[in-house]
Amino acid sequence: MAKNKIYNGVDCHTVTVNGKPLAPRNDLDNSSSTGFSWGYAGSGPAQLALAILADYYDDEFALANRLIFKWGKLANIKSDEDWSMTGEDIENFFNVEKR
Repeated sequence: MAKNKIYNGVDCHTVTVNGKPLAPRNDLDNSSSTGFSWGYAGSGPAQLALAILADYYDDEFALANRLIFKWGKLANIKSDEDWSMTGEDIENFFNVEKR
């Protein structure tokens, strides 16, 4: 884990980590045929949650926690807004969720 990682979402489908495209991790699960998205609780946010958590933590953590992250974080971002999230933001989310 690197707290200095920065995830950015633009145009409701493009996500980068530290300026490089985020791998969708379809090898773990292919939830979305249309790729990443946010702002609702469907397949695009599920794929994004999996990809972010696999990149930040590991595959096992991502598979176990993607729905919590999708519902608690990604579904709440407005679909027409760009966003930024740090590694520290992700850790803080899960620290709150564990209580």
